[in-house]
Parts: sequence; C-alpha cells; structure tokens
Amino acid sequence: MRHARRFTSERYRPARGPALPPPWPGPHPANSPTARNAAASGQMRLTLGTSRDVTIIEAAAGVVPCTEAPDPIARCYAARTGWDPRHEDVPHVYLVATPSTVQAWKSLAEINGRTIMRDGQWTPA
Repeated sequence: MRHARRFTSERYRPARGPALPPPWPGPHPANSPTARNAAASGQMRLTLGTSRDVTIIEAAAGVVPCTEAPDPIARCYAARTGWDPRHEDVPHVYLVATPSTVQAWKSLAEINGRTIMRDGQWTPA
C-alpha cells in the first residue's frame, strides 16, 4: 500500500496539485474534493484501463452544475445510467474534460511512442 501511495502522490503528482483520478466518471457532489480540485486548478487527470493496458488523459477541467447543464446532455446521461442528478437533494456537478495530452500503452515494449495526443493535437503514427 505504501508503494502505491508513493506512486500516485509523488511520481504522478503534477505541480498544480493532487492527481488522484475521480472514482467514477459521472457527476460528483458539488462540494466533493474532486469537484473542488477541478474547479480550483482547471485541470484533471483521467486514467482508464488496467495496469497492463493503460490510458492517461491530461485535460482542462470544466465544472458545470447539473441543474445548469444543457438539457440534451443531462437527459442523455440520465437515460444511459438510470440516474438523473438534477433531482438530488445534494447539488451535483458534471466534470467536463477537454484533453490536451493522451498517453496509452499496453506493455513495456510500447512505452516509447506512448504519447498519442500532445497540446490537443493527435500525434503522427
């Protein structure tokens, strides 16, 4: 556990603050640490996949209160998940990620060339 904590907080901690990925990709309570950090820093890091098939996305963060989200987006989310956070007692927010850097790799052999998006532009193959 100690090694895992060091890996998360030291090796992958950007200078702008904590780098723990959201525990789920959906809406967050407006006062959650994830929502507060995204709003304060304007940045987020998303990790997808497993330790053997990794995608890391560095992105600009937008924080949109669920009650202010465009209706088609909120309805689509509710239809896909069966949950509409606009009707919760506790205010929730959508976290909107605009990718700037994307890295992906499946094994050690793919470490070179793992950056597939840089500065919001896909890199050549």
